[in-house]
Amino acid sequence: MAKNNQSASGSTFTFRIDPALKSAFMAATETENRSVAQVLRNFMSAYVERKRQKEFAAEARRQSLRIASSRDEKEVMKWMNDVADTES
Repeated sequence: MAKNNQSASGSTFTFRIDPALKSAFMAATETENRSVAQVLRNFMSAYVERKRQKEFAAEARRQSLRIASSRDEKEVMKWMNDVADTES
C-alpha cells in the first residue's frame, strides 16, 4: 500500500517494489542521466493525462451518440449553438 507524506516543498510517495525491478529501473535511469524521481513524476503525469484524454473522448462519444439519436434537428442545432466555443 502506498503512503503519502506532505511537506512544504511537495509530497512524498512511498510504496513497495520488487528489488529486481527497482534495480533494473535505477540502472535504466542512470544510463539516461535522469533521476528516478523525475522519471516517476513523468510517468505519473503521462498516466494522469492519458486518463483525462480517455474521459474526454468518452464524453465526446456519449454526446455524439446522443445527438445522432435525436430526430429533432432544431433541438440539436440549438444545443450545439448553446455549447459552442465561439471565443477561439
